[in-house]
Amino acid sequence: MPTITWRAGLRLSLAVCVSLPAFSRTQPEVPLHSGARADSVVVLKKDRKLILYSQGRELKTYTISLGSDPIGPKAQQGDHKTPEGRYVLDRRNPNSKFYKSIHISYPNQEQVDAARKRGVSPGGDVFIHGLPNGFKWVGTLQRLNDWTDGCIAVTNTEMDEIWRAVPDGTPIEIRP
Repeated sequence: MPTITWRAGLRLSLAVCVSLPAFSRTQPEVPLHSGARADSVVVLKKDRKLILYSQGRELKTYTISLGSDPIGPKAQQGDHKTPEGRYVLDRRNPNSKFYKSIHISYPNQEQVDAARKRGVSPGGDVFIHGLPNGFKWVGTLQRLNDWTDGCIAVTNTEMDEIWRAVPDGTPIEIRP
């Protein structure tokens, strides 16, 4: 069976698509209310969940994909790990090479200093984003693997909801 691979490393065998009929029977997504606004975001790496909150109340939970080496915190550029800690969603890019992206303020000064002591770059360019441009058809199958370079990935439809609900300046906590 052919395998589809894109730069970020997601390998999706067409055999998997055919042999997993459960994906065709997934329950329909319940859209987030269009006026909903989150005031905080929590990511649970172990559970592969991103949760939007407003005034301590859960608005919606999304199933996510992480960096291709997801265990442990990001320590340096190229380690394919998703950071852990408290950050801010500080800017967005509607013209990303992935379907929309919201930047996570990694690294903090402590992480910069620790990387400098080891003689490496801490990395950066960590985002919440949708699928690579041109791959919308992958949809929820992207959840089969952790495939990013350290980012947090959702489907394009989910990215549209998060984009509308999460203003710049929203705190994000990424837990192990």
